[in-house]
Amino acid sequence: MNALKIDSRKHSHVKMNIPLKKDIRPVLVYAAVLMLLFLGCSPKLTNVALPIDDLQEFRYTGTEVLEEKWWTAFEDEQLNSMIDSAMRSNFDLAATWQQFRAAKAVVVREAGIKWPQIETSAQTALNFPENDFRGGENTQLGLSASYEVDLWGRIRTAVQAEKFRADASLYDYQTAAISLSAEIATAWYQLLAAKKQLKITDTQITTNENIIKLIRSRFVGGQIRAVDILRQVQLLESTKEQRIIFTTDVQLLENRLAVLLGRQPQNRLETDSNELPELPALPQAGLPLELVRRRPDLQQSYALLLAADRDMASAVRNRYPRLELTARGQLRANNFANLFDNWAYSLAGNILGPLFYGRQLSAEADRNEAIKQQRLYAYGQTTLEAFEEVENGLIQDQMQKERVENIGRQLELAEKSNQQLRIEFLNGFSPYLDVLIGLDGEQQLQRDYVTAQSEQIQIRIALYRSLAGGFETERTLEN
Repeated sequence: MNALKIDSRKHSHVKMNIPLKKDIRPVLVYAAVLMLLFLGCSPKLTNVALPIDDLQEFRYTGTEVLEEKWWTAFEDEQLNSMIDSAMRSNFDLAATWQQFRAAKAVVVREAGIKWPQIETSAQTALNFPENDFRGGENTQLGLSASYEVDLWGRIRTAVQAEKFRADASLYDYQTAAISLSAEIATAWYQLLAAKKQLKITDTQITTNENIIKLIRSRFVGGQIRAVDILRQVQLLESTKEQRIIFTTDVQLLENRLAVLLGRQPQNRLETDSNELPELPALPQAGLPLELVRRRPDLQQSYALLLAADRDMASAVRNRYPRLELTARGQLRANNFANLFDNWAYSLAGNILGPLFYGRQLSAEADRNEAIKQQRLYAYGQTTLEAFEEVENGLIQDQMQKERVENIGRQLELAEKSNQQLRIEFLNGFSPYLDVLIGLDGEQQLQRDYVTAQSEQIQIRIALYRSLAGGFETERTLEN
């Protein structure tokens, strides 16, 4: 043991000459030579570009500028309030945020490897029999430090990879927030449509019941056949079946909205309005490259691609030699009173170079390169699917608008023709079967018109979602 005893009673100043077991200067020279040899061949971080050439503009576009909080385009205060509440109380979204926090903690953990690792130790022991104890220390205090010199940037690239994964986790949270807002808007307007259908069905039931009373009075006079009454009763029962369906839809959608808002489904949702909104003008689609930069799911895919690129660089650099520096100091004595009289320390520099690992390191580098290519292709596919969503949304929005207008014209014609049929029936010119068929068709068109309106709103929500970028929530503002 290299130890230096210090008697403070005899010396006010002591010059410490510390004998080292081995001169570390040749080690440092060797490390410098290796650095010059390998630095030129260390892997460079590559620029990763979108694997799609010649981006083309969208075939359709609108005029309205889409707000960051896209749902405000509906000018629906109750919808705004529900989404704001869900951003704070939805459990799935909160869980996704904790996933991002965990990813940030991993970055801090990996970044800590770049700093010296310092540890302290304390030990005491009693050795029996004491007569056989010769010079061994039974009380010790120690301090040790180790540090890896990041010659080739292996640690740095590993930290960069975790930073990109943390970014991807944040984009995942933003994507989840957009999905949640779209799901709430979808359920909300489906609920309003179901309530409107329920209101229409109640009116139709009342109409069919009144017609039954009318034709029964005519049946007594011999103007109506019994089969006509049976057919009208069948239409009434069919309408009541529709009422059961819409009543069920209302209750299920209320339950769904409550859960999305972080509430128990037993809590009934109070609604201020039962009318479907008027859709604003078609939003601007913008350029495809703007969409790539705006959508968080595409940004997430790109961040994972960059993380894979850094992982590959780190795996390649893992094949290079490592330079580790260690230092250790220790106090030793046979009793606590003499503990601070004897101490020793050592400095060491170690170079560890991989010699033979059975191709494990090269295989790991190949694996990370394959993962990078996988992420590249996944990024390209995700981008193409995003373009498809926008194109499909723009086409469907225009086609559904024409479909709603067409059903509206059909309904208007059905109402006029049925009004004429009733007049002819009352005057004895038309059989009641014609009136019944016309009435059934008119009532079905009334329900189809509301369904088409609801589908048009759902298409618009999907279009807004496909064009939406990340927006700030209370959590991201506080981060």
